[in-house]
Amino acid sequence: MSTVHARQATIYGRVVLTAEIHAVTGLRIGGAAGGLAIGALDNPVVRDILTGQPYIPGSSLKGKLRSLSERIAGLETNWRINNVYLHICTGDRGRQANAGYDDCPVCPVFGVPGDQYPSAPTRLVVRDVPLTEESVERLRRARTDLPFTEIKWEAAIDRVTSAAVPRQVERVPAGAVFAPAELVFTIYDSRDFDRFRTLARALQLLEDDYLGSYGSRGSGKVAFRDLVLTAKSRASYDKPEAELPRRAFASCGELLREIDDIVNWLRQQIPVKGSE
Repeated sequence: MSTVHARQATIYGRVVLTAEIHAVTGLRIGGAAGGLAIGALDNPVVRDILTGQPYIPGSSLKGKLRSLSERIAGLETNWRINNVYLHICTGDRGRQANAGYDDCPVCPVFGVPGDQYPSAPTRLVVRDVPLTEESVERLRRARTDLPFTEIKWEAAIDRVTSAAVPRQVERVPAGAVFAPAELVFTIYDSRDFDRFRTLARALQLLEDDYLGSYGSRGSGKVAFRDLVLTAKSRASYDKPEAELPRRAFASCGELLREIDDIVNWLRQQIPVKGSE
């Protein structure tokens, strides 16, 4: 009978990355249609049920970061969840419970199904991102087509008749700012410091791609601004937030240019047993 080897998940510390997400072009992350009323919008954006304000779901942001990380690494998308395919290290769970997993640039960071690796924790947590109060007020004053959003008209062209079929797309207008974006990266072992590079690279990949839908038609270009890294070691969790070590970066490009120094800095701020 084969045995899955247990792994101890000790939290040595966390790296908290906060940032502003600027909508460079109109941003559309879809929500459920509100109803079947005449004239109702076919393609609404996702909104906070209490405030009615658009927001960026953490699941959408994390999913896009994962997808781009899989593509840049050339990984096979071998796992299906509904209509979405992603990469999961599958290994032999009996003789070698984490075969391929430890060397994968994606799975330890973004997570794997519990039935594949029951003791393999996810390093990255991504929060929902609200509109800033300033953007809320600007959009209220702008008299947009709908509260906080614009309607973009597009036309689908029939390839046989060349007839144009108009459709409406709801978007958050360009210039809106979502913040604070909060991404929490947990350090479980010494290899996680280098795994942080995957997250830093993914942010730049996203800036060069798009978030949400209709990206090939102009929507979804975003920029990360005013990034702050806060290092929270296991021993510093009882300290005031203001006393924790942190570093600030104006952009993703600046973060990536200093990534080697950042990784070394994190090693110094978050001691890991056995790596001193």
